[in-house]
Amino acid sequence: EAVRKGRRLASSSSSSGKEHKTAMDLSHLVSVGLFPAKRAPLKESEQAYFQKHGLEDLLGDLVDKLAKSQPADPKKFLAEALGGKVSLESAAAASSSAPAAAVAAAAAPVTAAAPQAGGKKEKAPKGKKEETAVAKGGPNKGGGVDIKKADDVPGWYEQVIMKAELIEQYPVKGCFILRPWAYRIWELVQGWFDKEIKLLGVENCYFPMFIPKVYMEKESDHLSDFAPELAMVTKFGNSDLEEPVAIRPTSETAMYAAYSNWVQSHRDLPIKLNQWCSVVRWEVKQTTPFLRTREFLWQEGHSAFADKPSAEKEVMDILELYALVYEHLLAVPVVRGTKTKAETFPGADYTTTVEAFIPATGRAIQGATSHHLGQNFSKMFEIQFQDPNDPTGKKKEHAYQNSWGLTQRTIGVMVMVHGDDKGIVLPPMVACHQAVLVPVGLSAKATAEDKEKLKNKCKEYVDKLTEAGVRIKLDDRDQTPGWKFNYWEMKGVPMRIEVGLKDIEKGEFVMAKRTAPDPKTGKVIGKDASVVDDVQQQLVAIQKEMYEKALADRDARLASVDEWKDFSPELNQGKMVLIPFCGDTACEEMIKDKSKEEAADVEVAGGLKMGAKSLCVPHEDKYNQKCPGKCINPDCPSGKAVTRRTLFGRSY
Repeated sequence: EAVRKGRRLASSSSSSGKEHKTAMDLSHLVSVGLFPAKRAPLKESEQAYFQKHGLEDLLGDLVDKLAKSQPADPKKFLAEALGGKVSLESAAAASSSAPAAAVAAAAAPVTAAAPQAGGKKEKAPKGKKEETAVAKGGPNKGGGVDIKKADDVPGWYEQVIMKAELIEQYPVKGCFILRPWAYRIWELVQGWFDKEIKLLGVENCYFPMFIPKVYMEKESDHLSDFAPELAMVTKFGNSDLEEPVAIRPTSETAMYAAYSNWVQSHRDLPIKLNQWCSVVRWEVKQTTPFLRTREFLWQEGHSAFADKPSAEKEVMDILELYALVYEHLLAVPVVRGTKTKAETFPGADYTTTVEAFIPATGRAIQGATSHHLGQNFSKMFEIQFQDPNDPTGKKKEHAYQNSWGLTQRTIGVMVMVHGDDKGIVLPPMVACHQAVLVPVGLSAKATAEDKEKLKNKCKEYVDKLTEAGVRIKLDDRDQTPGWKFNYWEMKGVPMRIEVGLKDIEKGEFVMAKRTAPDPKTGKVIGKDASVVDDVQQQLVAIQKEMYEKALADRDARLASVDEWKDFSPELNQGKMVLIPFCGDTACEEMIKDKSKEEAADVEVAGGLKMGAKSLCVPHEDKYNQKCPGKCINPDCPSGKAVTRRTLFGRSY
């Protein structure tokens, strides 16, 4: 896709408006990551060979068609593109005398792409050459994605975030380009949350992304946890740095050295700072856009207080704001809770969390965390002040600290929970466009007067709705209404407004809800006289419906289990389980191993036979009904009494 975009110029001639092509630079394929970097860039003599025989355009067209159609069997596609006479492997092994034959075959039109699931290959109309069925600048007629969500969630997710124009691939593994459609969602989350934390007295700041190693080493637990993912800068140009610096994985150590300079008296507290930035954690596991990447956007808040109660209050205030980001903005239900000791943030006294759930995979995902650090970091970095209660003025007291963070993972969770086979589905609260207005019903016989009448009515609606605060887009592009419907459904716009000449005569317009399974039953008639009220009411209804559906789906996958014999059967049905658990780290490891072992020979919902881990100890009493006093693990090594249920599940 990157190559395709790089080799086609979208600039239009003022006279013809036709698209112009440029020859594809084959050496560029290495730099954009299409070919592995271990393959050296082409030499000048090699490039000259390709140019002499006109191969750059031929291969470019082949890459273009492959990128657009994304066939299920790309090797078969390439073999058929070469006339069906040569396999991909044999083509790669061919001698230097063979390319001419392959080029002649490649010059012929592509005869077929691998058929989509459930589809049949159609014959080309007489007199026309058969071409690969690809979308021209948008989704295929009929919309949707080639991979069904119910059949292959990872494949569906990978395809839908590309087709919905959320991300673009990037040559550095684990890094992705956030396109404007995705970044606007992040801006809306950012704008809401930033306003809320400022009401709590938090101020924004920015600290350098480079962290001296000596800072990291001050907190040994902190360093050991991040060490495997820590990216270090060791050189500049051809010279070695005297002291390597880490690229920010989180900023506790960077910020607290400054705090120690700023705090001399209890009057210097509290400090409540937040920064919006990116961090780098060099993931060695498989990366997934938004959910697990090597660089990601987030906010990180860092506070210091003179007393513990004030610090602990902020922990819960921030946790509730995180819950509202998911429930109020993203229409995703979460469980508020405290992490077990095994899952607590390194260097923290305790960690609170909001845990979301992906029904399609039967896996939970950590939504955001708010940590109470106690005095651990303040003692390391000497963030201290004179005790105001000490008459001698000599006693020093250390600050109580918190840290809290929310990432772009929010976007991935939203897509996974709400998306369907037509594309992503955006809740109105975070939709880039809450509604798109599509003019309809103009035939080829429509007069200039009719066209002007429809244009003016559409502009009137857009102006009124925009003034009322509705984020609306008028799509008056030179495409058919059906094409536009599919395009905006793929991108998840919550509502489509349709206006035609007959609608104008009736004083009406049509609202189509993206959440409706049946497009016909999902249409609602609005009145011209109440266009703003009608649209706003439907947007509120869509937000509510999305949350209620997600909540029902989540609750259907939540089970209370008292005995071990029921643990794995419920877990393997793709559920989260509420169990009596002692909280011991060794016991938790036993549960993880035991559940993984019991999943080995059975069918597991979601297909991933991993062990269960603790997600949190829920705060709300509704998750703690009739909790037994004994740990569910029959071989529990701690023997500790149990007072609350703990939520366990498979997790991202």
